[in-house]
Amino acid sequence: MSIKVYCGDVAIGGGAPVSIQSMTNVDTRDTDALVRQIEELADAGCDIVRCAVPDMDAARSLGRAKRLVRVPLVADIHFDHKLAIAAIEEGADKIRINPGNIGSLEKVKAVVDKAKERGIPIRVGVNSGSLQKDLIEKYGGVTAEGLAESGARMLGIIEDMGYDQLVVSIKSSNVKMNYDAHLKLKELTDKPIHIGITESGTPRNGELKSAVGIGSLLLAGIGDTMRVSLTDDPVKEVILGRRILETVGLREKAIEVVSCPTCGRTEIDLIGLANEAEIRLEPLAAKRADSGLKPLKIAVMGCAVNGPGESKEADYGIAGGRGEGLVFSHGEIIEKVSEDALIDRLIELVEADNQK
Repeated sequence: MSIKVYCGDVAIGGGAPVSIQSMTNVDTRDTDALVRQIEELADAGCDIVRCAVPDMDAARSLGRAKRLVRVPLVADIHFDHKLAIAAIEEGADKIRINPGNIGSLEKVKAVVDKAKERGIPIRVGVNSGSLQKDLIEKYGGVTAEGLAESGARMLGIIEDMGYDQLVVSIKSSNVKMNYDAHLKLKELTDKPIHIGITESGTPRNGELKSAVGIGSLLLAGIGDTMRVSLTDDPVKEVILGRRILETVGLREKAIEVVSCPTCGRTEIDLIGLANEAEIRLEPLAAKRADSGLKPLKIAVMGCAVNGPGESKEADYGIAGGRGEGLVFSHGEIIEKVSEDALIDRLIELVEADNQK
């Protein structure tokens, strides 16, 4: 088991639940926009939010945002050690650096000393695109072995400076390499590991790569905190991250939607209804998870063969007929409504349940 560190009030490692991270993509210097996006991410279930800090104005804006939001903030720093120090002084709950691009060991130590003074963790990050030249030469290219060794090396630099409140991240866009590298890294350190698939791409490809890449690591017992990386709205990263954790059994589904495959008996637009239900239930699921209410099972069924039975087994459900459907609540039929009213009625029932 890894050691435990704290990012604000969120525990990372040491048996703590796997936390979900994302990263803002608005201009960090625009405090209003930054706060809005951080709150959107928090509403979606994000536990920790990372923000790019490219200059001093961004560091100061991070500090202003920190005083207005409810989740821990991580300052993402590259190259300039003074920005890392400024971000820490502004109240960042954690910083992310690559010691290899900060500069001299004296500059790295200045950052470490400031983090130690404030008692905040440092995440050291290595990506396949920034692997050190000597490791590329040693292994004949970018390899899993090189990534793992690089991560251990980065940790060692800071540990030698007398600080152990560390998290390590090694990421590749190659799912197999990413998996193999983490297996090797796990043998080299007891520090918490942040997992993900870097540069995974647009939603169509990135969701698949992230689900396989992150899910396989979690099933192997690797990963203390995670980020899904998509070329899309970061809120979608959080939603997919939560689904991955639910799918591998590390989080209970706040709202589970079950729906039947279509067949020749279906006389309603089941595909459309099931997808609409999933989309509209998503924000309600995030709120339900935050409230600590018991999970719900929702059934969206297409015909009279299995529909009523499955719907009766669910907390709430709908079973379609010809242009209309039955609405179920805790096993009982409560009404029959037209097809175009089915999802609205289902949402009303779940919203009311969320208020209990």
